[in-house]
Order: sequence, then structure tokens, then C-alpha cells
Amino acid sequence: LNCAPGPPTPLSILVRIEHNFFVLQKKYDLIAFIFSCSFVSLSIHSPSLSVPGPCEPEDLIDGIIFAANYLGSTQLLSERNPSKNIRMMQAQEAVSRVKSPEGDAQTLTEVDLFISTLRIKVLNADTQETMMDNALRTISYIADIGNIVVLMARRRMPRTASQDCIETTPGAPEAKKQYRMICHVFESEDAQLIAQSIGQSFSVAYQEFLRANGINPEDLSQKEYSDIINTQEMYNDDLIHFSNSENCKELQLEKHKGEILGVVIVESGWGSILPTVILANMMNGGPAARSGKLSIGDQIMSINNTSLVGLPLATCQGIIKGLKNQVQVKLNIVSCPPVTTVLIKRPDLKYQLGFSVQNGIICSLMRGGIAERGGVRVGHRIIEINGQSVVATAHEKIVQALSNSVGEIHMKTMPAAMFRLLTGQETPMYI
Repeated sequence: LNCAPGPPTPLSILVRIEHNFFVLQKKYDLIAFIFSCSFVSLSIHSPSLSVPGPCEPEDLIDGIIFAANYLGSTQLLSERNPSKNIRMMQAQEAVSRVKSPEGDAQTLTEVDLFISTLRIKVLNADTQETMMDNALRTISYIADIGNIVVLMARRRMPRTASQDCIETTPGAPEAKKQYRMICHVFESEDAQLIAQSIGQSFSVAYQEFLRANGINPEDLSQKEYSDIINTQEMYNDDLIHFSNSENCKELQLEKHKGEILGVVIVESGWGSILPTVILANMMNGGPAARSGKLSIGDQIMSINNTSLVGLPLATCQGIIKGLKNQVQVKLNIVSCPPVTTVLIKRPDLKYQLGFSVQNGIICSLMRGGIAERGGVRVGHRIIEINGQSVVATAHEKIVQALSNSVGEIHMKTMPAAMFRLLTGQETPMYI
């Protein structure tokens, strides 16, 4: 939970959902029992009854108060599972909307920020009137930027249609729907401490949940889990596949001036050994398809000697769009199957899996856990578990199948965006 050394700046924004909440993944398991959304997740649990953090766990159960200035709230539209970069930009956008420019007077209200394992309340410091009251589980992300704290909460949706969910196109797939994110902005000298305390509240709440269900948190020690991890080798077909020179190709494609390449590309997924883009679809009769040299699933390493490795998807798309007036394109690719093979080694049910899944899509992944070692990638759709197709399987049954699996767990996955294209759930936008 420690911050990087040096004074925090907007460029070093720490999005606490990554560092304190889901990846309390570094230490604590925030599974569906807390978030009420049936995630399959894992973390390493503290062997001590006292949870590391700036506060005494007993104090967080009762509740603690920080002094702060409330600067205001704003509303943003967000996809269901935005990337880490987008989360950072959302927090910065909220601050830029609410905080007055330097030199201008800032409207603010002195408040008491009440934090407990059950809720976060904002009280007017003078009147003690409740201004906001949010259940802890409704907080989606929290970020600190210098002395600014941003609390971000996505409104929960009922089963019926809601105005909180806005579809850009009728019948849009789940990942493309836009949700209203409420962002509350505070100023405090204890901004870092507030963020850490909220993170600690989640972990204390989880341990209380374990005890209430007859599970001793001490039974799931960090050392024991670390020992298991240290005995496991990293499994990933990519290691073998990428090192085979027969799979690495340099291709020359011919095209007409003004003609698009005719491809759809998607991200390989966080957790992949080589972060680059994957060929997800080709336009019939387009230059890529005409060449007969490319296949869906191929990973594109470079275009015209410009490396795509590690670049954001939008940047890679921009590079491809810039080829429109060229008549020859040189591609360096690694021929890959569209489906990724995963092998998770789970010696006992008490070791949770180390990733979360929602509607068949892997949403988050614990760094260094058994799932990452097994080749699990964020943003991938699970196609198969232990030889059984789960393409048409309900979310709850996927969760149950994963939760009850022990020993070697074999999975097949592919990027969710590619899955939607191949199954006709999404119309390809060729570039």
C-alpha cells in the first residue's frame, strides 16, 4: 500500500482500485461476497489478525474521521471495465472539472470524512449534517493526486433498463455500454492516508467476512502462498511459440493507393508475455485478406519498421490508418492461433485463483499469482474450462466451475473483442 517515493504529481496518480482494492490482490481477496458480483478472485491473506495499514483494524470497524475540504462532484460516462489508463484519465478529468484554475477562488466546504468497514460518509464539519452516505462496496475506484482525493462510484443498476446505462447503439454489447460514474473530489493534507485507510477498510471487511463464515484468516498465510508460487514455473505457450523462428515472419503486402489495409486489431491482453496487437478480423477483398499471408490471431510486432510492442491500441490503429496512401506495407508478425491456452496449478481449494471474471470475461489479475503464472490475461473471454465449452454457460456456473476446480486447471481464452467479432455480436470497423 506504500506510495512511490517523492511528491505525488498528476503524472504519478495512483489509482487505488489497482493498488488497494482489487489488488488488495497483492494481499487481500475482494471477492463477490464484498462486491456482490460473484467475482472469482484471489489474494494473499495476512497471517496476522491485524491488517497492515495506517489504522487499527478495530478503529475501522467503528469508523474513523479525517478532516477534508469537499470541492464538488461530477459525473462521467465510463465503460463497465475501463483500462487502468482510462481510470487515471477519468480521475484527472474529474479534478479538472471540479477544481478551480490556479489563481481563481475555489468553492469548498469543510467536511468530516467518515470511513469504516461498512460505509463512507461525508458530514458537514459545522453542522454534522450528512452530505453523502455510500456503502463501502459501492466505491469502485479511489485515486490520490497530491493533496486531492477522488472517490469514484458507478451507480448500481437494477435488472430492468435504467437511465444510468446509456447504449451508444441499440443492442450494443455489454462492454460497449456506457455507465454513469459519480466522482467526488476532496482536498486534504492526509490525501494519501485517506486512500490507504479506505484500502485497509476493504481488507478488514474481508477478514470480518471470513470469520463470520467460520474461516480463520490465519489459515491463508502469505508465506504459505508464496512458497507455493515459488515452486511453480511460469506456464505460457508464448514462451515456446515466440522463440520458434518458424513462427516469426516478415511479410510484404501490396495495396492500392488510398485503400485501407482492411483489418481489425485488438489488444493482446494485460498479462500476455509480449504486449502488442492481435489481428482479429480481415475485410473480404481487402489487401490483408487478398495477400493470403495473414491469419486471425496473428500478433503484429511492427509495421514498416515501427514497433507496435507496448503501444496503446489507439496508437497502433493510428499507425495502420496512416498507411492509406502507401502501396507497399512491410509487416513483422508472429503467427499465433486465435485461442490462448492456459494452465493453472492449484494445489488446494484454499488457494483462490488470483483473477476475477464477469460474464465470462477476465476483469482483473493478481500480479505474481498462480493465474498469471498459468497464462491468464485480462480482457480475454473464457472459451473452455477443462475441456468443456463455456461459451453459452451462465456466469454463475462459470464461477462455480472455477471455484471448485483443483489440481491442473486447463482453460482456453481469446480477446473478448475478437470473440464478439467472430460470433457476430459486434460489427467490424476495418482500418
